[in-house]
Amino acid sequence: MKKILKAVLPAGFKANGVACGLKRSGKPDLALLYSEFPAIACAKFTTNSIIAAPLILCKKHLKSAKRFRAILVNSGNANCFTGKAGIKDASDCARVAAGELKIPENSVLVNSTGIIGKRLEVARIKKAIPGLVRGLSGAGIHKAERAIMTTDTFSKEVTVELKIGAKTVRICGIAKGAGMIAPNMATMLCFIMTDANIEKGALNKALTSAVENSFNCITVDGCMSTNDTVAVLANGMAGNQLISGGKSFRDFSSALGEVCLELAKMVVKDAEGATKFIQIDVFGAKDQQEAKTVALSIANSVLFKTAVFGENPNFGRVAQAVGASGIKIKEGQLKIKPGSLRGKQVKLRVYLSRGKAKSTVFTSDLTPEYVKINAEYN
Repeated sequence: MKKILKAVLPAGFKANGVACGLKRSGKPDLALLYSEFPAIACAKFTTNSIIAAPLILCKKHLKSAKRFRAILVNSGNANCFTGKAGIKDASDCARVAAGELKIPENSVLVNSTGIIGKRLEVARIKKAIPGLVRGLSGAGIHKAERAIMTTDTFSKEVTVELKIGAKTVRICGIAKGAGMIAPNMATMLCFIMTDANIEKGALNKALTSAVENSFNCITVDGCMSTNDTVAVLANGMAGNQLISGGKSFRDFSSALGEVCLELAKMVVKDAEGATKFIQIDVFGAKDQQEAKTVALSIANSVLFKTAVFGENPNFGRVAQAVGASGIKIKEGQLKIKPGSLRGKQVKLRVYLSRGKAKSTVFTSDLTPEYVKINAEYN
């Protein structure tokens, strides 16, 4: 398995990104990912009860179409809490993109990120789509990844190559996310493209596992977005034997998991205002879910996160978070082994003495800069 930190598109994919005027800064804010050949698609979405209009449309398209060709993404506006008008706006964007690409409308997935509660300026997007399509290229992924950013300070990209039989398969992922990051998908968008020839059921199984062990294991501020999406397109252009199970599936699933975990870690490292990347390992739980519950209770503790920022070894804050997690544990069962707080990477180990299960969660410290960024975000 070979990992390439920079995004390299798989066979048959093109991308582009432009500035259409949604962002006041004039920075890129509209991206397009395109497969030259029909692809299967799987996606995971936010568990928030308030769901953005593009996600409603995506779910509709995923039910009505068997093959997909494109993902259109805008930043600067989440198109959420916009009612029926928001759904119409998302549909209009998909229709215009499909017309320019000469593909079925329901083969286009649409995503948005940015301010909640503001009507999407569809006219700006429509005007920019023809140029966006004309500029599609195999090298356009770097333009696309910049166009999906909001408060991110760097683009998040990774590519993994692996062998399936005699064929080389490539999995490329890009993501955005820095704030409003909570487990159950974190608050982010992630788009993955692969040229693997794989059954849809196998792809969905691999994606479910990858998300559970990556984006569902990170938190910055415990706040869940309305727009969270992880979507993957697989167009089969690598020409490998169909992946349905066995070793080929295990290898593909492992590679997809690596892509998602690398991107998830980048999201935490780019957390708004963060100065430290924190890894919390919980051992000795009755089962993995219990271990994860405890780890997330610590990771979401404001007291713990501010203590790490201040390099204050007050690990009573860890003890209180464990006790508040909902598990029944006695003082004598709990052991806390902190690492150094002085570097940019901090590791905390917690032992529960209740079983053999373990879990790892990633988070960041909480800083005055985080407050400043979010006090001014509008």
